[in-house]
Amino acid sequence: MLEGAEVRLAVDIGGTFTDIVLDVGEVRKTRKVLTTPQRPEQAVLDGMRLILTDARAHISDIDVFIHGTTLATNAIIERRGAKTALIATDGFRDVLDIGTESRYDQYDLTIDKPKPLAPRSLRFTVPERIDAHGAVRLPLDEAAVRALAPKLRELKVESVAIAFLHSYANPDHERRAAAIIAEEMPGISVTVSSAVCPEIREYERTSTAVANAYVQPLIDGYLARMADALQVEQFRGAIYLVTSGGGVTSIETARRFPVRLVESGPAGGAIFSAQIAARLGESKVLSFDMGGTTAKICLIEKYQPETSRVFEVDRAARFLKGSGLPVRIPVIEMVEIGAGGGSIAHVDAMKRVTVGPESASSEPGPACYGRGGERPAVTDADVALGMIDPDAFAGGTIKLDPELSKQALLSNVGEPLGLSAETAAYAVHEVVCENMASAARVHAVERGEIVGQHTLIAFGGAAPLHAARVAEKIGVSRVIVPSNAGVGSAVGFLAAPIAYELVRSRHVRLDDFDTAAVSDLLEEMVTEARALVEPGAAGAPVRERRAAFMRYVGQGHEITVELPNRSLTTADLAGLRQKFEADYSAMFERPIPGAAIEVLSWSVLATTEARNPPKVAAVARKPAGKASGSRKFFDGRAGEVIEIPLYRREDMAPGATIAGPAVIAEDETSTFVSTSFDAHIDGAGSIVMERKAA
Repeated sequence: MLEGAEVRLAVDIGGTFTDIVLDVGEVRKTRKVLTTPQRPEQAVLDGMRLILTDARAHISDIDVFIHGTTLATNAIIERRGAKTALIATDGFRDVLDIGTESRYDQYDLTIDKPKPLAPRSLRFTVPERIDAHGAVRLPLDEAAVRALAPKLRELKVESVAIAFLHSYANPDHERRAAAIIAEEMPGISVTVSSAVCPEIREYERTSTAVANAYVQPLIDGYLARMADALQVEQFRGAIYLVTSGGGVTSIETARRFPVRLVESGPAGGAIFSAQIAARLGESKVLSFDMGGTTAKICLIEKYQPETSRVFEVDRAARFLKGSGLPVRIPVIEMVEIGAGGGSIAHVDAMKRVTVGPESASSEPGPACYGRGGERPAVTDADVALGMIDPDAFAGGTIKLDPELSKQALLSNVGEPLGLSAETAAYAVHEVVCENMASAARVHAVERGEIVGQHTLIAFGGAAPLHAARVAEKIGVSRVIVPSNAGVGSAVGFLAAPIAYELVRSRHVRLDDFDTAAVSDLLEEMVTEARALVEPGAAGAPVRERRAAFMRYVGQGHEITVELPNRSLTTADLAGLRQKFEADYSAMFERPIPGAAIEVLSWSVLATTEARNPPKVAAVARKPAGKASGSRKFFDGRAGEVIEIPLYRREDMAPGATIAGPAVIAEDETSTFVSTSFDAHIDGAGSIVMERKAA
């Protein structure tokens, strides 16, 4: 089985489950194991051993190990990062508190803003000043920097972020200050904003630097332990980490810039969805990824997920921009809410059923796990409704107890509202589906899209159980549950290109454009980006994409305009204006005739080609035949228990067609086909649900 075949392993550490996918040539094996929060590498190693045993392989056979994780995100949300200090320019101690001076809710007098990761007591300033053109106005006071070291030691600071004014234009002062701190405090983590985010916008740059410093000791320690453990196990392959932008990078780069891993798990899911969309020719897709802790919604147009340059972590208000901590990194654009299989349900003071964002995680887990959890989670509701086979959950590796689910639902939801355990389960299921439907509506409206015109691609351990109901709520008529949906993000990792994007700020007006200086900057960025990508590309071609972030002079936000992959000339300037005004007109109906245009920042993406699967051929549909069993399902709308057929996915050949309601079970997840849908298996093995004719 292994002879001559490339062996590729992908691991996605989630809040509840760690998903493992092993590709040996064209053969794929998958596993789900419970995450071990205190030492995440333990679940990874345990899962690797299990899946390698399945494949009759050894860890030394693995050629490529691709890894994604939500550890950085969870550390920020749960405030489990390092004790972090900030060193800023004199007069700029309170940048993190002042922010942009905007309020995400203008009329809420009790507004909760996210607490900075570096409290004011750990923020210090030193005399220095560089202007916006990079000229030194006031030399760095090195003695003042050195004098901070005893204070930092006394305060037991574990990590330091340095963010000076205009360091994106000239990083010398930041680099010198970092060298002094490292000299005075050997072994301490130091992040400079000019390395992690060399862009204008002081607040976002400082916030990103502090976030990187906050998670660096945690992620660096985890990756170091993981690398050591793999070496002990005789691993000899290459290790890559998935970044928030959907590419993979080296372990060394990930240890330097762990903030780039903040959305790595969800990014894998978006890649997975984009690949499925390309295979099936679905040009307008809504990606729906629901795992054990969170649900992620992402729009994919023309087989490409939307991207952004800013992501907010730990939002105080779920759908309101500006209510979280901004992190300025390349990221796949999505909305994420605390709605997963482990999300806890309860009744609030107004007698409303609410779900999440608190999660039962893997320890203790939902009540039905029998690991000490007493509060009902979404998985408990699905078990009580009869949607999950308790003996076959996670391939039979975790036995579920339906009675524990019903007891938890009854005591925490049913009794306070005078409902039976089954009706309480239906209420929880409805609420969590409505939460996800609301997130999808908001995400689509913010981008000017009509959500009902999209095909829903559902994956993750919990999404296939809820996709049909979410689709009913948002008006979607077609739902696809791909093969290996339960471990979709990890499958997406295997398709991710090796890539790295650099963004740097240098202000230039089109009417005063120094083509030589800009071309030199772009070439320097290309060299740096390629240096981070080519070692992992192993000889594969590396292409680049250059872009400028442009706006009319005085406006607040930019539009991305692609540049040619060569030195710029004065002849290119008219074309840049035309491209910018065409994109501007698409967004705002018309350009501003004769208005001056400026470029604030420049981007270079170096990347290998993504692995593109072949298109799927159509298959003739036929009845699925006899079901392998049945489930007693509580129909909440009718208020009664009905018997519905249970099919095993592996027993259904391409073209096999069934009518809802039904359950299609597999080792990694189960798909619930509601009364509103018929379902068939397509040529790729995907479950395709289509709304029945009225």
